[in-house]
Amino acid sequence: MHIADGIIDTNICMAANVASVAIIYLTGKNTPMEEIPRMGITGAALFVASLIHIPFAGTSIHPGLIGIAGIILGKRAFPVIFTVLLFQSLIFQHGGLLSVGINSLNMGAGAYVAWIIWKQQRIPEYVRAMAGGFAGIIIPVLLMTFEFQLSGYGKGIIFLFSVYLIVATIEGGMAFFVVRFFRNIKSDILS
Repeated sequence: MHIADGIIDTNICMAANVASVAIIYLTGKNTPMEEIPRMGITGAALFVASLIHIPFAGTSIHPGLIGIAGIILGKRAFPVIFTVLLFQSLIFQHGGLLSVGINSLNMGAGAYVAWIIWKQQRIPEYVRAMAGGFAGIIIPVLLMTFEFQLSGYGKGIIFLFSVYLIVATIEGGMAFFVVRFFRNIKSDILS
């Protein structure tokens, strides 16, 4: 789901990088010290999940845990997602340095929507968890599909979207089990 360098216009990528830095500043300022370990653990989980590649339908997919990051970190998910994507770009060439901003905006939007869903207390928790996990994948895929269409980059992206519907459904189930696990062990990570 990472957009590689050279696909999206360079000017758009540069604007996305500037916007990402601004969002990191806005969402990261005044971060309480006790929240930093939670951000680090979540970032490590996102990074490790990206190492699990599953061949599927002519491509490979990996867990994103973007919705789970949004549920756990709320608005603080964006700086974590940016950092993970930056390291993935530097170490594994996932995406690229030029496109790290647009990838961060896409995935950060998924985490933000997951957080908004998670905050809806009138909805049962298991529904919020599944919907948040689903949104954490499907929102970035929708944005990426739109960006690829604007860039005139092939019609195969529509097929990729259908593949990621399956991934988003699996991520929704994963989010449900993660939330259930943290509730069973009475962890305050979801507070």
